Amino acid sequence: MKNEVELHDQERVDYLLTHELGIIQSEEVFSFSMDAVLLARFAQVPKHGKILDLCTGNGVIPLLLSTSTKAKIEGIEIQPRLADMARRSVEMNGLGDQINIREGDLRELVQETGHGAYDAITVNPPYMPLTGGDLKVNTHQAIARHELHCTLEDVISASMRLVRPGGKVTMVHKPQRLGEILTVFRQYRLEPKRLRFVHPRAGAEANMVLIEALRDGKPDVRVMPPLIVYDELGKYCPEIMNIYYGPKEGRT
Repeated sequence: MKNEVELHDQERVDYLLTHELGIIQSEEVFSFSMDAVLLARFAQVPKHGKILDLCTGNGVIPLLLSTSTKAKIEGIEIQPRLADMARRSVEMNGLGDQINIREGDLRELVQETGHGAYDAITVNPPYMPLTGGDLKVNTHQAIARHELHCTLEDVISASMRLVRPGGKVTMVHKPQRLGEILTVFRQYRLEPKRLRFVHPRAGAEANMVLIEALRDGKPDVRVMPPLIVYDELGKYCPEIMNIYYGPKEGRT
């Protein structure tokens, strides 16, 4: 950490990438999980230009992306508390010149930026559609998990408007919705180019899918090798260890 920032009640600092980056978290709001880390490492972002992270939460994906690009990175988050946490994490890490956190509605952002303002977009959206049942979590967690403020189509439609022609949109989601995701991507001129399924262990069904789409791309999708999280002993597989901590020889 490069700068001291004020922590509010119930907040703590966790660390990313072998303690190189700090991030402010709280049990009272939705904390990041493995899906965000895998998305940040799956995304092929440009070395320069402008990147946007939708549904940025407490800013974990912009922080992680900053380790692999010099591009300007923006995140947009509709929840004021999470946006504030993200801004303080950016300040804490001394990344204010590279990362900017917006508080607002992703559906309205194009009115401020104009069409095609970004070279690449990442998004870890709410996974669960509203079904009318009780949402037995607090408000912050409900918004992060359920499509209360934006639907899958809202996210994809906004991505199409915000990314430039030829730019990439990369998403992590649940495999159960893959058919719907691919249909809506194509409806909005985002052609799926790479898919990778994440499995908790060998032989288990996938519980995450990583998807890269190209604005106005030609049909040609590649299905990457599966990513297995845990080995038969319940420990992280080597690729997951590399994603979290870097090559073995570089670990301390």
